Amino acid sequence: MTANPSRISRPSGSPLGHPASPPQGDVELLERLTRARADLLAQVGRRIVGQTDVLDGILTAVFSGGHALLLGVPGLAKTLMVQTVAQTLDLKFSRIQFTPDLMPTDITGTEIIEEDQATGKRAFRFVRGPVFANIVLADEVNRTPPKTQAALLQAMQEHQVTAAGQTHPLPAPFFVLATQNPIEQEGTYPLPEAQLDRFLLKVLVTYADEETEREILRRYHRGFDPHHLEAAGLRPVLGQEELLACRREVQAVTVDEALVDYTTRLVRATRESTDLVLGSSVRGAITLLLASKALAAVRGRDYVVPDDVKELARPALRHRVLLQPEAEIQGLTADDVVERVFGGLEVPR
Repeated sequence: MTANPSRISRPSGSPLGHPASPPQGDVELLERLTRARADLLAQVGRRIVGQTDVLDGILTAVFSGGHALLLGVPGLAKTLMVQTVAQTLDLKFSRIQFTPDLMPTDITGTEIIEEDQATGKRAFRFVRGPVFANIVLADEVNRTPPKTQAALLQAMQEHQVTAAGQTHPLPAPFFVLATQNPIEQEGTYPLPEAQLDRFLLKVLVTYADEETEREILRRYHRGFDPHHLEAAGLRPVLGQEELLACRREVQAVTVDEALVDYTTRLVRATRESTDLVLGSSVRGAITLLLASKALAAVRGRDYVVPDDVKELARPALRHRVLLQPEAEIQGLTADDVVERVFGGLEVPR
C-alpha cells in the first residue's frame, strides 16, 4: 500500500492535523458522509436500541473498506444488527450460518455438469456460493473447522474466489461481518491468527445499560417485530455508488506526519511488550491508519487527530496480539496491554 505524500503532511502554520486550507472539492462529499452516518444510525435505531459504539465500529469498517468481527454473548442482537446495516445500505446481503459440517464449497460455490438440451453436450458451470454478495454475515464463524474457515481467506484478502483453476471476482464493495460467541467452547474451533489478522476491527458487543434494556422490553410489549422491514419503517440511505464515493472521500482524509510516526511507534511497541508473546503485524498499523481516517470522516473532519488513533487502538489491535501466559494469570487482557503501550508513548501535540 502506497500512501499519497501530499495527503500525509503537516501544513505550514496550522495545528497538528488541521489543514490550513481544506480542499474545497471534498467538502460536499464529506458532508454527505457525515449525514450518511447520522441517517444510518437513525434508521438502525428503529430496530436496534442502543449499541451506538458497536454500530460506529461497523460503519468505520465499512467506510474503510474492511471487515469486522463482532464478539459478544448470545442475545445481544449481533446478527440483527448486521442485517439491518445491510438493508440501510441497500446492498446485496448474504448470511452464512457456520456449522461443524459446513464445507468450503458451501461458501465459495461449486462446479456442476450441465447438459445442453439442443446439442446434448455437457459442460461444467460454476454456481456461485453465498460469498458472492456485498455484505456477507459469517454467523458464529468459529463453529466450523479450519478448512472451511480458510475458504474465506482469499475472499477477505483479495476480493475474489478461485475454483477449478478459474478466478471469479467478488462484487464491489465487499465486506465480511462475522459474529462470535466468546463463552462457547463445545463444537467450536479457534480462529487462526492469519484469519483474525484479516479483520480490520474486532468490536466487543456488551450488555445494554438498564434504561436501554427497559426500552427494549417496552418495544416488544407494544408488539414490535424487528424482522418485519415495513413494520420497522426502515429505508435505504446509501446505495452502492454513494458508498464507493464515501470510501474515496475517506482515502482523501489528511494525516499529519507526526500521527503517522505515532501510529508506527504504537504498533512497534506492541512487539516489544514483555506482556505479549506476539505483537501486532504491519497490517495492524495499516488498519489503524485507515480506520482513523474513516472515524475522522464520519465525524465531519477531513483530518485525523491523536484521539482518533487512541480510540481505535484497542479494536484495531486486540485481535492481533497474543498474551504471555503470565499476563493471563495476572488477569490482564489484550485491551489492558494495548492501553499500557499507548499510555507510555508521547502523544503528538
